[in-house]
Amino acid sequence: MLYFALKYLHVVGAAVLLGTGAGIAFFMLLAHRTGNPATVAAVARIVVIADFLFTATAVVAQPITGVALAWQAGYSLWEGWIVLSILLYILTGLFWLPVVWMQMEMRNLASSAMIAGQPLPRRYHRLFQLWFLFGFPAFSAVAAIFWLMITRPAIELVGSQ
Repeated sequence: MLYFALKYLHVVGAAVLLGTGAGIAFFMLLAHRTGNPATVAAVARIVVIADFLFTATAVVAQPITGVALAWQAGYSLWEGWIVLSILLYILTGLFWLPVVWMQMEMRNLASSAMIAGQPLPRRYHRLFQLWFLFGFPAFSAVAAIFWLMITRPAIELVGSQ
């Protein structure tokens, strides 16, 4: 029973990471495309909250449930697919942390532009480009972890029959 509870929590956490990442990227991109500082400020405010509420919670839960799940299933943390998952997770974090900071900066810049009645400043646009570029490796790494989590145990089961 503990194994299935851990597996459920781990899969839900992975889905939250993948889904929140996709949702945040979608909404930020659409807000950016308007060029409207008020729209960008409002969406970025919500995105930052979502990142802290959902993504950060999943970021903390994933290694805890992952290690417990591996232990319950009898896996070594040194198995190749688990090591690769951990490395991809670290890579994701290396891109995600600056992205959160960029989102907060873009929110602040858009809010200032809105209050001043000015267009989005050049710094906002540079940050958005960087934010957009950082999203690809972070999202790809999470998708790869999801793939490993779903397929590797199934491959091992098929191979042992």
